[in-house]
Amino acid sequence: MAAEEQFDDAFLKKLEYLYIISKKIASGAIRAKRKTKIVGSGLEFADYREYSPGDDLRNIDWRVFARTEKLFLKLFEEEEDLYIYFLVDTSPSMFLGDPNKWEYAKRLIASLSYIGLANLDRVSIIPFSSKLDGRLPPSRGRAQIFKIFDFLREMEPGDTTSLGEAFRTFVTQNKRRGMAVVVSDFYDPSGFEEGLNYLRYHKFEPLVVQLYDQRELNPNFRGDLQLVDCETGSIADVTVTSAMMKEYVAAFEKFSEGLEEYCTKRQILYFRTPIQLEFDELVLTIFRAGGFLK
Repeated sequence: MAAEEQFDDAFLKKLEYLYIISKKIASGAIRAKRKTKIVGSGLEFADYREYSPGDDLRNIDWRVFARTEKLFLKLFEEEEDLYIYFLVDTSPSMFLGDPNKWEYAKRLIASLSYIGLANLDRVSIIPFSSKLDGRLPPSRGRAQIFKIFDFLREMEPGDTTSLGEAFRTFVTQNKRRGMAVVVSDFYDPSGFEEGLNYLRYHKFEPLVVQLYDQRELNPNFRGDLQLVDCETGSIADVTVTSAMMKEYVAAFEKFSEGLEEYCTKRQILYFRTPIQLEFDELVLTIFRAGGFLK
């Protein structure tokens, strides 16, 4: 599908429909919780602390002083915009086939970005492979969706996946914490744990979306073949039999279950979907799970 067709008027209408549905799913009370709370000088009372010389006298609770003869300062909660970072895999395995996982990822990210922008959150897109392959700085406001379309259109394939290397760079470059939506097939030769651990350790809130292609699980070839790894370029001579294909499917299931178990134990929201599923169905699933409308 051409990039122009991906983000046409019909796609924009679908985004607006998804936004309307998101408003129905998320009540006003839930919407308020989407802001990061910090202790500051806002309007919502948070706690007390003892007065220290130099503190603003206007925040002293004189009623407490009248009862205890001690000076206490009232602390308030202050709201900050929520930052949403989309970390999207651009390794070669995402571009295999027609349609492919990359085309699906772009529609998914555009949809979730539109919801975030419409909710006045700060949205940033960071493509990665073994390194960060560019960056769309945080944007705010619904009109910025066209900037996101342009950025997604221009993104190109990267090299071998390395979540650990890429996310180490990400956390050093982005000091403002927020939600980190990772969209990938997670075909990382060194594993997924290191990269996701970096996000968690540095106080980002991961949301994991694992994409796969059903055609990858049902290849229509058998016999003596020479297979080339699209990520590493390594070559293997194999004899593909029905028994081997069953082992292959079992290995994929074991890998995916391992990723899901990792996320579940750490209370990371995890979604696995084939690209044959309509992307808006996945968006609604994420909404209903409370993964994006917090």
